Amino acid sequence: MMKTFLHAHAAGLPLNSLLAACFEQLGDIPPEATLGFVYVSDVLGTDLQAIINRLKEQTGIQHWVGSIGVGIIASGHEYYDQPALAMLIADFNEDDFRLLPNFTHSAELSDDLKNWCSQHTFHVALVHADPQNPDTQNLLGQLAHNLPEAFLLGGLTSSRHTAYQIAGAIHHGGLSGVVFSDQVAISSHLTQGCIPVGSRHRVTQSDRNIAYSLDDRPALDVLTAECGDLITRDWEHAAGYIFVGLINSGADTDDYTVRQLVGIDENARIFAIADYLETGSDLLFCRRDGNSAQEDMQRMLLAMKVRLKKPPRGGIYISCLGRGREQFGEHSEEVRLIHSVLGDFPLAGFFASGEIHRNRLYGFTGVLTLFL
Repeated sequence: MMKTFLHAHAAGLPLNSLLAACFEQLGDIPPEATLGFVYVSDVLGTDLQAIINRLKEQTGIQHWVGSIGVGIIASGHEYYDQPALAMLIADFNEDDFRLLPNFTHSAELSDDLKNWCSQHTFHVALVHADPQNPDTQNLLGQLAHNLPEAFLLGGLTSSRHTAYQIAGAIHHGGLSGVVFSDQVAISSHLTQGCIPVGSRHRVTQSDRNIAYSLDDRPALDVLTAECGDLITRDWEHAAGYIFVGLINSGADTDDYTVRQLVGIDENARIFAIADYLETGSDLLFCRRDGNSAQEDMQRMLLAMKVRLKKPPRGGIYISCLGRGREQFGEHSEEVRLIHSVLGDFPLAGFFASGEIHRNRLYGFTGVLTLFL
């Protein structure tokens, strides 16, 4: 068995030079290598097929999974606005993973996948999805239902062009990835880009995305009491750092999905968010800034470190486009924070248009997955 995953990354070079640099870093590929993860900057979107062909030819590995992204993550590095590649090569037993096809409208499993799933009791799936598909959340729900005891994680492709994903072949328009059996030891955790302001509140009257009342009080009154009068004086400015966190059903206050404020009505004392509200559900207000993101990420990493008995063999980190250089700084500070707490290990990933964790779609978050 390989002690750690093979890994390579390169940026800022012509395509052939990028690939040559990565192949040199990978060195000889052992015969037990079975699965590759690859993340490619959207600058190279039109070259993606050529890249996958070269990877398969040079390494002999036919199973590749990944995505393109506006920003690419590698061990200790964040690459933006330039040609970039980051990859990992793993040696899983071939019976312990299966590639997931491109689900565009339904996540119905093939007979072969159903048969494979029936031989295992728990499944973790790394998935990538097209942000332009309005059925993504439904597809996640269907896939979680169809995979026994499923834990889905991953992200929505970010791209200034076509949102390509890789799962054996190149896909777009749907949801694809790889599913692992219970024989693959995985630890995954989510860090929020926001911190709660005040306490949780019950939605007592709503319609679609409009909050009319919280705790039987006018919704805007509650928002103003928690977050200050700036909301009503200049709500468009305040909406850049004050958000609504929809607390996930059956979860504690730490598990919430962040949604933007999209409008207020001072006369009616209501506000609207960029998602549907459900009367009877709970929400909280939260603040988004660089300090809060760093504090929560430090908390997450320390919690993961406590559970580690030895360094991970490799990891995938998928972070929101609104994090990275936007919140942590221009010098790869977000990714370097991971290594400062957990040490050096092979890492790859990308900056996403939305993040997936525990079968749900999040925003402004980071999802770190470690292979143990």
